[in-house]
Amino acid sequence: MKAQELSTLTVAEAARLLERRELSPVELTEACLERIQALEPRLNAFITVTGEEALATARERQEELARGQLRGPLHGIPMALKDLIDTAGVRTTAGSRILAERVPREDATVAARLREAGAVFLGKLNLHEFAFGGTNVNPHYGPARNPWDLERIPGGSSGGSGVAVAAGECLASLGSDTGGSIRLPAALCGITGLKPTYGRVSLHGVIPLAWSLDHVGPMCRTAEDCAIVLGAIAGPDGRDIYAADVPVPDYRAQLEGGVRGLRVGVPRDHFFEGTDAEVAEAVRRAVELLAELGAEVREVSLPHTELLAQTVAAIMMPEVLAYHLTWLRERPQDYGEDVRLRLEMGVVYPAVAYVQAQRLRRALVQEWGQVFQEIDLLATPTTRIPAPGLEEGGKVQTTMALIRNTNPFNLTGQPAISLPCGFTRSGLPIGLQLVGRWWEEGTVLRAAHAYQQATDWHRRAPPL
Repeated sequence: MKAQELSTLTVAEAARLLERRELSPVELTEACLERIQALEPRLNAFITVTGEEALATARERQEELARGQLRGPLHGIPMALKDLIDTAGVRTTAGSRILAERVPREDATVAARLREAGAVFLGKLNLHEFAFGGTNVNPHYGPARNPWDLERIPGGSSGGSGVAVAAGECLASLGSDTGGSIRLPAALCGITGLKPTYGRVSLHGVIPLAWSLDHVGPMCRTAEDCAIVLGAIAGPDGRDIYAADVPVPDYRAQLEGGVRGLRVGVPRDHFFEGTDAEVAEAVRRAVELLAELGAEVREVSLPHTELLAQTVAAIMMPEVLAYHLTWLRERPQDYGEDVRLRLEMGVVYPAVAYVQAQRLRRALVQEWGQVFQEIDLLATPTTRIPAPGLEEGGKVQTTMALIRNTNPFNLTGQPAISLPCGFTRSGLPIGLQLVGRWWEEGTVLRAAHAYQQATDWHRRAPPL
């Protein structure tokens, strides 16, 4: 197979070829590195490429296969990590000037678990500075560019993670999600991205944005691939006080069964308001297909949607400021303008607003939990608009417009996935968001997999 063909394989497809010895980890890694070398001048998805290290690991994985040692479906799979996930001996910058030379001594838990599962790391991926934005217009490392239109943003903050998977520079990646930062790039780049339940995946060794809203999750081409990666990284971790001691099921085994009998709610309020007509139509067609596949679709109303934006802000802004306060005082000039302005906004939120927001959050979880007793999934547009132009990327209002449908589920901590469900007339991807009950990633993945079995949107590749 040619390098370009290899780079379009899903994790599941590549794993089968590797297990049957029809493909080697070295061949697959070389194909991805060739793709990176050819595309990076245009895409700027990577901050650091670790080609020599990747090939050395690939040779180790190849030798293991020759000895009959197979670690699992990620054995020999080339992946890349958002550059706020610590990697031992490889710099982790968080997309910032402040941490430009930081080299961790140990892996983040998720990185260590992926290594143990057999993954090959190609490097560290571009992001919005300190993950504090939804566009990935980065003043220090340059903007990551949407592979469907290089003059548009890929979404953020995990923009490099979305670009690299969509463009075939790696087979899967990890992103982080505090207000939508996995799901936004997934939607705007035409891939599949899963934010697990809060506490499902360890945050140890991940540079924080807002501790009580942060999540780490997989960004892949398919729901099946997300199930594989999530299975490798999920589970309790004694080094992370937020990682819950909840049993981790076999997500891949839960994919089959389709959506027949699943109750899918479509919200009356908030999530479709102000949505681009092409986006709304594509999402409604996707919901209709779920109904044709056997799902029971009904309208639902979620309480307190008018309070969502201000509640998220009252929690996020003080938490972000708490982490950055010393640097903001001593090195304000080292931040990009948009991030510095947002950090300064954190000062205006009093402690009482934070406490009240956390109380409202608990009430919201309880009341939305009652709605989710009547449904198994909620279906919404991931973003209300397709990918904006790069010139819009530095504007706060652009980020706010993008995260409006995603950040409610960082507040509630529910699992949520974005998957491709169509394209605009100008060729830009559109994302469908499916949200499940707490700890029920398996149901979310099963519905996404059923939809992808019936459609080919996830198979479309950008015209690079």
